[in-house]
Amino acid sequence: MSDSGINQRYDILEAIGQIARDKNVNRDLVVETLKAGLLSAAKKRFGDSDHVTVDIDLNTGLISMAAEWDVVEQIENPFCEITLDEARHINPKAKVGEKVVEPLRFEDFGRHAIHSAKQSLIQKVREAERDKVYEDYSQRINEIVTGSVQQVLHGDIYINLGRAEAILPHKHQIRRERYHQGNTVRALIVEVKRDAKGPQVVLSRTDPKFLAKLFEFEVPEIYEGIVEIKGVARKPGERSKIAVLSSDPRVDSVGACVGIKGSRVQGIVKELNNERIDIIQYSDDISTFLSRSLSPAPVLRVDIDRVEGKLTAVVDDDQLSLAIGKNGINAELASNLTGLTVNIISQSVYVQSEAEKRKEAGLLIDMKGIGEKMVFNLNGHSINTIRDLALTNVNVLLQIPGVGPKTAEKLIEMAKDYFRERELNSENTEPPNKTDSEE
Repeated sequence: MSDSGINQRYDILEAIGQIARDKNVNRDLVVETLKAGLLSAAKKRFGDSDHVTVDIDLNTGLISMAAEWDVVEQIENPFCEITLDEARHINPKAKVGEKVVEPLRFEDFGRHAIHSAKQSLIQKVREAERDKVYEDYSQRINEIVTGSVQQVLHGDIYINLGRAEAILPHKHQIRRERYHQGNTVRALIVEVKRDAKGPQVVLSRTDPKFLAKLFEFEVPEIYEGIVEIKGVARKPGERSKIAVLSSDPRVDSVGACVGIKGSRVQGIVKELNNERIDIIQYSDDISTFLSRSLSPAPVLRVDIDRVEGKLTAVVDDDQLSLAIGKNGINAELASNLTGLTVNIISQSVYVQSEAEKRKEAGLLIDMKGIGEKMVFNLNGHSINTIRDLALTNVNVLLQIPGVGPKTAEKLIEMAKDYFRERELNSENTEPPNKTDSEE
C-alpha cells in the first residue's frame, strides 16, 4: 500500500474527529451518519441498499463497502440477485444458491451520488449539532449566561452566546437600558425554543430569578447554602425586595448580602441599572415578615384575615406615603413578597374604623345581665364584642372558669337577643312612607 493511501485513510479519521470537535457532537454519531450517507449513495446506484454494507475501521481509517448478491439461475429481484455468469466475474468459483460479495469503489457511484452522500453528512451533523445545543441549553434554564449583542431588531436584542443564538425580548429588558452591537450582556435563560434555523435561547433581565442568581454569585454564604433566599419581588429597573434567612445563628443574613460598606449589593445594583434593592430578614411569623417587608416605614401593628388572605398594616399618619411608596410600589412589592393582599392604613383611620366596628358589633359591657368580671374573662378568650359572643361555640365558653353548659348557652342566647332587639328597634325608628296627600 502506498504512503498516499495511508495518509488518505488517516485524513478520514482526522476529518471525523474534527467534525465531532467543531460541532460538539458524538464521534460515533458522525461515523454512523457517514455510513448512512454512503448507503444513500449506494441506493442511488443500485436502487436499493439493503444488500450493501459499509465498514469504517476507526484504527486505520479504512472505509470499505461491499454488495452481497444471491446467485440465481433467473433473476426475480434485481436489487439483490445476479446470474451465475455475472457472479463468476466477481468470484470464479461462484455457484447457484450461494452468495457472492462484490467490493464497491466510490468512483462507481458517480459524482452525483457522492455529492448527495456529502450533503447528507453535512445535514445530519448540522441536525445533531442543533439537537445537542438544544439539549445542553434546556438543562441550563435559570442559569445566567454572558454574550455579545449581534443586532437590535424591533426592540428585541439578538445575542451571540458562542454555540447558540439568544434573544432578549423587549418585555424582558430593564427599562431605560440601551444596547448596541458588540455590547456585552448578562441575562438569565428562561426558555429554549426549537427553530428552523436552530435552537433559540430566550433570555431575561427582568425575571426575579435573575436577581436571586446575581446574589448567589456575589454572596458566598448563599452559594454555600448558609444563607437561603426565601423570596424575591421586583419592579425591574426601579426597586426590588429580597427576603433572606441564615441557617447559622452566627451569620447575619442581611449583612452577608450587603457586604462590607455595601460592596456586594452595590455590584448587583450597578448590574441592574441602579435598581434599588431592599434586603429583608425572613420570618415565619407573617406579621413580623410584613412589617419588615414594608421597610423603611415602621409598622405599628398587623391584622390578619386568613379567610380572605388579606393583611392590614397600620402605620403612623406621617409614614403612610412612605409605606405605600411612589405609585404604590412599596406596598405592591411587600404584597408580592408575602404572597398576600396587603392593605396599608394610617393609625387615625384604624382607630376610627375599630371604633365603628366595635359600635356595630356591640360592647360586651352594654349587654344586660353581664358583669365586669365576665367581660374580663371573655376578653381573655378573644371574645371582645357582643357579635363575637353571638358567634362563639359553646365549647369555647366552657373553657372559661366558672362557665358551665347552661351558662354558656344563656350567654350566647343573650347576645343573639341583643341583636334581635336592636334590629327591631331599628325597624320601629324608620320614618314612615309619605302618603299621596302628604306629597
